[in-house]
Amino acid sequence: LIPPPAGLRNPNNTLVDELEASFEACFASLVSQDYVNGTDQEEIRTGVDQCIQKFLDVARQTECFFLQKRLQLSVQKPEQVIKEDVSELRNELQRKEALIQKHLGKLRHWQQVLEDISVQHKKPAEIPQGPLAYLEQASANIPAPMKQT
Repeated sequence: LIPPPAGLRNPNNTLVDELEASFEACFASLVSQDYVNGTDQEEIRTGVDQCIQKFLDVARQTECFFLQKRLQLSVQKPEQVIKEDVSELRNELQRKEALIQKHLGKLRHWQQVLEDISVQHKKPAEIPQGPLAYLEQASANIPAPMKQT
């Protein structure tokens, strides 16, 4: 990977090694014994800020490295970039198609719920009114006795 200016890091380390080390340093500073011992809060804050800043700097360097590689790839092999773009577009279309199907399923469900509610509201009007109306309706639903042979 692209080395940073001299003196900033070990020349044997890669940018990824440096990123990992700075990330571990962030956690180490957060869980250090100094927090438990209750040392000066401002000193702790400064140390944590320095670790986080170093991590962010190395992360930017890493991002620049990959952006440079991407630029080189686009110049040397433009068809590869187009293939990747087409692949990303296909994946996006599949994701959106799945989302559409999910929403259509929900739509059908709620249409059925609304239809069921509409049918339930219409039924009371179809039921005959009067003192024997319920008995007449209930007896209409009783099956006729089977003939024994």
